[in-house]
Amino acid sequence: MNPKIRIGIIGCGWIAEKMAITLQGMEKVEAYAIASRDYKKAEAFAAQWNFTRCYGSYEEMLDDEKVDLVYIATPHSHHFEHTRLSLLKGKPVLCEKAFTANAKQAEELLRLAKEKKLFITEAIWTRYMPLSGTIRELIDKEVIGKPQLLSANLGYPNYHKERMYKPELCGGALLDLGVYTLNFAAMAFGTDIVRTTSTCIKTETGVDAQNSITLEYADGKMAVLCSSLMTKSDRQGIISGDKGFMIVENINNPQKVSVYNQDYQLTAVYECPPQITGYEYQVYASIEALEKGWLESPYMPHAETLRIMRQMDDLRKEWNVKYPFD
Repeated sequence: MNPKIRIGIIGCGWIAEKMAITLQGMEKVEAYAIASRDYKKAEAFAAQWNFTRCYGSYEEMLDDEKVDLVYIATPHSHHFEHTRLSLLKGKPVLCEKAFTANAKQAEELLRLAKEKKLFITEAIWTRYMPLSGTIRELIDKEVIGKPQLLSANLGYPNYHKERMYKPELCGGALLDLGVYTLNFAAMAFGTDIVRTTSTCIKTETGVDAQNSITLEYADGKMAVLCSSLMTKSDRQGIISGDKGFMIVENINNPQKVSVYNQDYQLTAVYECPPQITGYEYQVYASIEALEKGWLESPYMPHAETLRIMRQMDDLRKEWNVKYPFD
């Protein structure tokens, strides 16, 4: 394998730009290729972010044998099509969250990757971050005693963006923002959920504008999760135990964890290590997997990607939020 992993990106939107910024500051990687259906877009992107090659079609980029890893940076609605194309062309894939429109699509992609013996993982950046591991360690060490209650919220006023309100683009708060609250709960409290109750408020186009999800666990824990494309929220996650609580600042890119005791006294603060953007950790995890011959990353196992896609399918079914792909 080349000393540097050559990254190819499908899509030229703002997420692709964020990844491009990330790659500029990383070791062991080359910002190698960018592909768009519009060659001029790809050309401008390559010039701005110092990519080696640019392509006016995804197929052309995927035919370039020098591309070692493909990052899918298109809307949720296109993840299945573009990831499938990449796998059929023999390329390992780092696919932006939400992994697909629904669990059926996710199952097909993971089955295809397994058949082709190709690495694939979901680019839900929170799963790969060092501070996310620290949160788990603090829970395991029972620094707040026995954890019982969790709350998490994530909201940005993005309702005006086309990809957020159109069903054909898999719009709504759930797949874009709620996926983070669900992952936060999973990382902190696990997966032994015995009951889910939820509600949502819809947009005129029929997708969820705001939602509230309550998860009950077999051992009595509870997680209360909210996401919204209508409001700017504090993005906090609070995990409470019988001996204290911890506050996580920014659940999708944790910046700081503050630990408090039973007397509401601050006892410890854990800061996020210096970041380029935070996207680097998922890329380094992908490189580790490629170097070791793994087909999935231990940070975001395929089983977890599937479980959360099914969880979101069930929530949308309850809310009667439908996509053309269902």
